[in-house]
Amino acid sequence: MGLFDVHAHLTDRRLAAMESTVLANARAAGVTTILSNGLNPRDNEATAAVAARSEGLVRPCFGFYPVDMVLPEMLAAGVEYARDDTQEPASSEEGVAWVREHLDECVAVGEIGLDWYWVPEAFRAKQEAVFRELVELAMAADKPIIIHSRKAEARCFEVLKEMGATRVDWHCFGSKVKLAQQIAEHGHWLSIPANVNKDQGFQRMVEKLPQERLLLETDCPYLGPVRGELNEPANVRGTMQHMARVWGVDEADVQAQLEANFEALFGFAP
Repeated sequence: MGLFDVHAHLTDRRLAAMESTVLANARAAGVTTILSNGLNPRDNEATAAVAARSEGLVRPCFGFYPVDMVLPEMLAAGVEYARDDTQEPASSEEGVAWVREHLDECVAVGEIGLDWYWVPEAFRAKQEAVFRELVELAMAADKPIIIHSRKAEARCFEVLKEMGATRVDWHCFGSKVKLAQQIAEHGHWLSIPANVNKDQGFQRMVEKLPQERLLLETDCPYLGPVRGELNEPANVRGTMQHMARVWGVDEADVQAQLEANFEALFGFAP
């Protein structure tokens, strides 16, 4: 048992260049489980490789990033979207097929969801159709789902409720706290990033949401506690300490609650 990070991107080139150091830092901070989330077939493969090298610290989650779900169509239509990857993006069919073929190798399906920040309206119906396919795959395999949703949280919640998805974590929730409360009351979990020390939305979530519905994440290398510095899984300890201060309880009690939350969703102890 120990601390955990339910949403990391260890395949990011900046973290990959210092992989051994990042994992050593995590272990030193008391982190025993890191869920690294894949974004597309190539990234899923890289995520599996990191997990295989980590001696049990990293567990793979295979996903299809919401923008990637419709990226070929967006690029063909001339939509500008900044990306480091110069290779041809996977089609929606390829992305879904990869996850389907490797479901038994992952601990969760993620990240998946709806993103209306980057995706124009013309491509949103296709994005939702792909999202629904992936939710169906996860539910059929009894796998937890890790959600990325930006500017589409209400619609994403509607879809998940309609489909009956219950084993769900909302990563880096950026909409209204009132909606976050509804999501928690429905029985989903929400993970709090390491930048909680400077983000009022996440601070209010820690204050207002049921303690049994919260988890730890970093979204590393993004959303670190110090602006401009690379984030890494070790920083979940600071989020746990923030929760202890807000809740007015010992850190050991917070960690025990968070461990129970993790096990309730993922089915194994962190």
